[in-house]
Amino acid sequence: MGTLFSEYSNYDGLGLAELVKKGEVSPRELADTALDALERLDPKLKAITYLMADYAAKIINEGLPQGPFTGVPFLVKDLISSIAGYPTNCGSRLYQGWTRDFNSEMINRFNRAGLVTIGRTNTPENGISASCEPVANGPSHNPWNLDHITGGSSGGSAAAVAAGIVPVAHGGDGGGSIRMPAACCGTFGMKPTRGRNPLGPDNFELWHGMIVEGAITRTVRDSAAMLDCTAGPDVGAPYWAEPPERPFLEEVGRDPGKLRVAFSAEAPTGVPVHEENKLAVTEAAKLMENLGHQVEEAAPVWDVAAWDEAFMAILMSNECMFLQDGAEMFKRTPGRENLESVNLFLLEQGKDIKAVDLLRSLVVKNRVTRQIAQFFETYDIFISPVLAAPPLKIGILSTDMDDIEEMMGNLLSYMPFTGMFNLTGQPAMSVPLHWTPDGLPVGVQFAAKYANESLLYRLAGQLEKAKPWIDKRPPLYV
Repeated sequence: MGTLFSEYSNYDGLGLAELVKKGEVSPRELADTALDALERLDPKLKAITYLMADYAAKIINEGLPQGPFTGVPFLVKDLISSIAGYPTNCGSRLYQGWTRDFNSEMINRFNRAGLVTIGRTNTPENGISASCEPVANGPSHNPWNLDHITGGSSGGSAAAVAAGIVPVAHGGDGGGSIRMPAACCGTFGMKPTRGRNPLGPDNFELWHGMIVEGAITRTVRDSAAMLDCTAGPDVGAPYWAEPPERPFLEEVGRDPGKLRVAFSAEAPTGVPVHEENKLAVTEAAKLMENLGHQVEEAAPVWDVAAWDEAFMAILMSNECMFLQDGAEMFKRTPGRENLESVNLFLLEQGKDIKAVDLLRSLVVKNRVTRQIAQFFETYDIFISPVLAAPPLKIGILSTDMDDIEEMMGNLLSYMPFTGMFNLTGQPAMSVPLHWTPDGLPVGVQFAAKYANESLLYRLAGQLEKAKPWIDKRPPLYV
């Protein structure tokens, strides 16, 4: 281990990059500091699936490009994005050792930003959970209370950022998987607009456009700068999001104006919502009023029952394909020795879905998308909880239970708020505005019209200034 930078945790990503630019600290010192933090904290957190210290040393020695995050330690979620020569295990025993000879375009853009990847982060098996508890790697633990979940599926990334190991980390979001971990770990998480970030070259779309990739950060400005680094379609991209008027980073600190704001703490599916999560929303609504915005209680009206059925058909068919492809690629027979019960269930159910039924589900998806999007012709912002309860105890959301009905019920009742914006493709963010009396973070979700991350960043900057969270540190921190 080389020289460590004692002031490391006092800076966000852009702050560390500025020190590197000035020559006050070297990328090698920052990487060594982050790796030291991993060595000390990860035995308790279990946020990391494997280290890439050799990779970090290699790209530093070759000379880092000059970008907004030059020299900043970074972690990549162990799902979707591939790093040439290194495995993408997907939190799965079936996919263990899946190594490709190319970088995903997101990885190329992270590299051009100057980020130094030091490892990959834990994720539930194939990303299918609101908690990060894969059998393959064991559960990740929340730095605010190690008995509680980090959220899923980008749970390892959120835990590492919350604990100060890195200031920014990669995440993906197909039903809330950036926002839910951010909410559980007291970090900031932006789910970008569909088509804002690339999924190529190997993925055309994932879950019929519901999955996007992005970042989890401690500060709003780091999130905005990260999106500036990654935004824009790659060759052959199926979706296009209107480019912003100016860089997202320039929106942070700009006046959002007087916004028309709707809020609701009630779940669209009718499941119970914990009083702390309701309180987080009502407090956020009051804060918005105090900031001069026009606020009223209202929520989108949409065909929830039809969408629930359609979503399961889309999920089952897509996961069935992914699992069948993995079994064929690795010559492994799917079973309890290499798949958790949730994915075995999706595999078996997906085999029975007919093409015409999947197409009907996509028709429902498009209809409901329009129903929800119409709401944003009246309102600029919609506020809701991210989750139906504060971070649960590890084990409650296990995805390897024998009772499938109980397991699926637990998962779906915990995450009724986030999936609607994967459906519509609209941007949505989790903002760390509330903590329970026993010190667990509770994120609040803010959503805006399609392709309007700019407005969300203006608002997030205003909220960060009005109710700062940067000095809130969990008990397990660097």
